[in-house]
Amino acid sequence: MSKDIKSVEHSPKIHQRNDPQHVNDRTFFIDASNQSLTAIPLEIFTFTELEEVHLENNQIEEIPQEIQRLKNIRVLYLDKNNLRSLCPALGLLSSLERLDLSYNPIFSSSLLVVSFLHALRELRLYQTDLKEIPVVICKNLHHLELLGLTGNHLKCLPKEIVNQTKLREIYLKRNQFEAFPQELCVLYNLEIIDLDENKIGAIPEEIGHLTGLQKFYVASNNLPVLPASLCHCSQLSVLDLSHNLLHSIPKSLTELRKMTEIGLSGNRLEKVPYLICRWTSLHLLYLANTGLHRLRGSFRRLVNLRCLDLSQNHLDHCPLQICALKNLEVLGLDDNKIGQLPSELGSLSKLKILGLTGNEFLSFPEEVLSLASLEKLYIGQDQGFKLTYVPEHIRKLQSLKELYIENNHLEYLPVSLGSMPNLEVLDCRHNLLKQLPDAICQAQALKELLLEDNLLTHLPENLDSLVNLKVLTLMDNPMEEPPKEVCAEGNEAIWKYLKENRNRNIMATKIQAWWRGTMVRKGFGKFGELLKPRKKGKTSPKDKKGKKDVKGKPGKGKKK
Repeated sequence: MSKDIKSVEHSPKIHQRNDPQHVNDRTFFIDASNQSLTAIPLEIFTFTELEEVHLENNQIEEIPQEIQRLKNIRVLYLDKNNLRSLCPALGLLSSLERLDLSYNPIFSSSLLVVSFLHALRELRLYQTDLKEIPVVICKNLHHLELLGLTGNHLKCLPKEIVNQTKLREIYLKRNQFEAFPQELCVLYNLEIIDLDENKIGAIPEEIGHLTGLQKFYVASNNLPVLPASLCHCSQLSVLDLSHNLLHSIPKSLTELRKMTEIGLSGNRLEKVPYLICRWTSLHLLYLANTGLHRLRGSFRRLVNLRCLDLSQNHLDHCPLQICALKNLEVLGLDDNKIGQLPSELGSLSKLKILGLTGNEFLSFPEEVLSLASLEKLYIGQDQGFKLTYVPEHIRKLQSLKELYIENNHLEYLPVSLGSMPNLEVLDCRHNLLKQLPDAICQAQALKELLLEDNLLTHLPENLDSLVNLKVLTLMDNPMEEPPKEVCAEGNEAIWKYLKENRNRNIMATKIQAWWRGTMVRKGFGKFGELLKPRKKGKTSPKDKKGKKDVKGKPGKGKKK
């Protein structure tokens, strides 16, 4: 249930259309991504008016010299290819503003050509095995606004990075920084800094100079404290401090009036910091695995919260303060010690996702049935008590799309699941199910049905009527119909078996009906009578009729 607080770490690439864009018979846009190309098609270089070219996710090994013909190109995406070197002609693209070379095994010496692209505003070099940034890039490129370096081996930034005075976004996630790059503190236009998953032990007080900073990501580092000067970053709205060594947050951060998202999961807080309850503009709050036993009474002030993660704590009940958060859409309470839910839970009229996995419910908590907007319910019990039933009233959740009830002791499923029109995912793995209700075949929206590790021997004969079902797992069941070897071949084999079996049954029914009709027409009485066991010494009606004929009439060739 715990969600990553960040949105996409770099600006999305919008593929406007698959066909070239024509304006007055001139082509400005070409998308040749995902085509398994091993080389750039030379035809592309004949469109000299091109401004945007997408070649990502191919197998291109080199850039030909003909690239210099694209004098007007502004956007070039070559990420996820097999480029090892860059030709000098690339440096002649004087209009290029956005270049993505990510996920290529490029030699760092080959990147020198990039320093000639003086108009460049966005440069992405994610996972290119960089150990250092070529100094000439920092010296010569004065218009960079976005620099993406996630997933490399950087330990520091060159001091020349201070020349990037227009830089707004820098992504340094998953590198090897042990100290916060001090040079960033003089880049006053920075709005986004991503330093997640490094080894940083401290943030300098100079961070307060970045008064335009809006999003600051330093999750999964070694921070024991935060600088009080962070309060001067008055535009800060997103702060991810998850999985550090924090015990508290500086009181000075109360001054941050624009906070909408904060991640504190995986720290040693043990109680909710008081100042958080004063950030009434918060939309997303992550407090998973922070040692909480309770919430503050003032927690109910966070009326704008849409997502709240309290999983992996020590809560022995669902705090009533939560029921006051009328705008809540996502609530994670997984892996606590909760045994009962408050009746007021139904006041969360906008709740769409609820996580209750791994708690101590003795029976299915029927309070959730009042959540009419619920779309996803997680109530698998990988630890704690096991549920033995799901009530038929589950059908009240008509908006439900995904139901996760794995790792319980369910022996049967409610018939009412068949009357849930939006149900797409049903996870029943690791239970004690012996059969599925035939009504499951009416849940026409089902896309995934996970049934592994149960006691199933048969499937409903009309299960193949679920035309949207793409995933069906049956491993570790004592299957007989269809046999295990058929189940192992996947959905198509299962559907074929069910269809053939159904046709055999239909044919058998027709033969039986024909036989019954034949018996009745020949005067042998009702078919049911024929099925009664004969008593010893008794003869069939046909035998009696034959004997009567013999007794009443002389045999052929005999005199009267």
